[in-house]
Amino acid sequence: MHTTLGLIVFLLAAAVLTTALFRALHLPAMLGYIALGVITGPSALGLAPDTLETRHLAEFGIVFMMFSIGLEFSLAKLRVMRFQVFGFGSLQVALTMLLGLAAGIMLGLGWAAGIALGGALAMSSTAIVSKMLAERNELDQPHGKLVFGALLFQDLAVVPLLIFIPSLASGGDMVGALTTAGLKAAITLGLILVLGQRLLRPWFQIVARRKSAELFMLNVLFITLGLAYVTEQAGLSLALGAFVAGVLISETEFRYQVEGDIRPFRDVLMGLFFISVGMMLDVGIVADRWGDVLLALAALVAAKLALVAGLGWALRQPPATALRTGLGLAQAGEFGLVLLALSSQHGLVSAEAQQIALAAMLLSMMTAPFLIDYSQHIVQRVAGGEWLRRAQDVHAIAVKSFGVSRHVILCGYGRTGQSLARILESEGIPFIALDHDLARVKAAAAAGDNVVFGDSTRPEVMLAAGLHRARAVAVTYAHTPSALKILALAREMKPGLPVIVRTIDEADLDRLKEAGATEVVPEVLEGALMLGSQTLLMAGVPLASVLRRIRQMREQRYSTLRGFYGGLTDAESATPDEQERLLPLRLEAGLPGTGKRLGELGLEELNVTVVAVRRHGIRGSDPDPETRLEAGDVLILRGSPEALSAVETVLGGG
Repeated sequence: MHTTLGLIVFLLAAAVLTTALFRALHLPAMLGYIALGVITGPSALGLAPDTLETRHLAEFGIVFMMFSIGLEFSLAKLRVMRFQVFGFGSLQVALTMLLGLAAGIMLGLGWAAGIALGGALAMSSTAIVSKMLAERNELDQPHGKLVFGALLFQDLAVVPLLIFIPSLASGGDMVGALTTAGLKAAITLGLILVLGQRLLRPWFQIVARRKSAELFMLNVLFITLGLAYVTEQAGLSLALGAFVAGVLISETEFRYQVEGDIRPFRDVLMGLFFISVGMMLDVGIVADRWGDVLLALAALVAAKLALVAGLGWALRQPPATALRTGLGLAQAGEFGLVLLALSSQHGLVSAEAQQIALAAMLLSMMTAPFLIDYSQHIVQRVAGGEWLRRAQDVHAIAVKSFGVSRHVILCGYGRTGQSLARILESEGIPFIALDHDLARVKAAAAAGDNVVFGDSTRPEVMLAAGLHRARAVAVTYAHTPSALKILALAREMKPGLPVIVRTIDEADLDRLKEAGATEVVPEVLEGALMLGSQTLLMAGVPLASVLRRIRQMREQRYSTLRGFYGGLTDAESATPDEQERLLPLRLEAGLPGTGKRLGELGLEELNVTVVAVRRHGIRGSDPDPETRLEAGDVLILRGSPEALSAVETVLGGG
């Protein structure tokens, strides 16, 4: 590629094809990006040069990823996580460096090279791991907190290591250099956190009053990149400054707007980052020294897995949590690549050893998605005692749901789940709520709520919650990957069970509907309807007209709300838009339709839809056309009054 534009167009085209292929194979897209970088890089086809400009641009992918993660946190949450960051994280880095020191001495590389390699290998991939944990909704789970705490400390540790490695090679005043770096880091972060809390909210309010989407987006980019620049100038990493910017904005009311605006930049630049990582792999070295590379890869993954899992167990974490934490941190990281290059530049590591270590580190990053994806299966086989504890949890759920039937299962007991629980209680409908936040479960259970600890995506948990006896399932949190798993479980265990799913907007509506969701409730639409109703009322529109308009819009959006049962008062208030009605039609023995399949009645030709079939008091929504009708069945029909009258004439009954 002779021009920058040509390179960008080529990479975009290749990225589209690669991502589509890996998605079709049900593999993480980031693996496709890394593979694309390896294939098109200078050591393979040479179609895309591994230039300094490309790497600098790719670094912004990490910046925006860390910013997005910062939006999910708050200062209060970081204070709560001080053990995970400064306790677990510091021990993980220190022990890995000691392990590197021992390995360097044993392999004859020298103690200095061992410490430098240990520092590089102590890093894990913030970009890969945090993205996968966020997609799997595991950042708030015990192992997710430990993993992310360690990643945060690693980002902090990069700064002193960048100073320590050159001092290690030159034999300079390492203590003085590290002390100076620590003071600069403390002063910089202290000023950002103290001043940022006081200035950021008023500043965003000023920008928001201008009512300009362009200005708001420019302000977000300015804050993100500006704080990243400040921390870089202070000797810290770009990613750390971006993370702090996200944490500060998470304290304001503009968090969700900012998150939506920044997502396109983050995803595109993250793809470029993974491509640049793949370009660094020297295919020739891997081919010539493949035995040494594989040995180094196995040693790296096994050593970090054993060290991290052992550290978690020593800190009294459950075996499954310790093992899943080890699997999450068992790979090398992007900052480790920087430290390795720095060690080679200062002569601490030979060029050949650097290439072998680099290949092993990059390959370990490519294995990370598989280790995280299959972590639950690995834990199930290895940590048998923990799975016994989980079996006890499942038993507790089964005891709680014993004797309860025709109930609703609430997946998630946050604010939305608790509000829905109050509505169900007011109607006398039994429910059981599942949530994996232990503190929330304890508090709600102490207050007498029917909530238990459990992961709704696990089949044994849903089975214990009485899925086969339930009348409906409600996914009360907006997380599409988890919702898809729950829908698959419901479809497999009890086909036809109504499942209502909450989502932020309508972006994933088709996926959720295709997966079997009975109804998808987007927050954006409901917010718009409430905003519209209040605006119409304030504008002087009569309440009856406002309610009619809102009902029409909901009927157009939600298929289960279309139509209503007519009454004596409907004739005078009916309008052409409100002509659809619901009609219950009971099939008696000997009448036409009894004994036939639903699809044989030809109701579609009369523009009538069968909403549900009620049999022996059980209502089945959206019935299959192959359903054979029996005497005593009640068909719930939807259509215009004329069409419904025609059906009554054809089928009889009433």
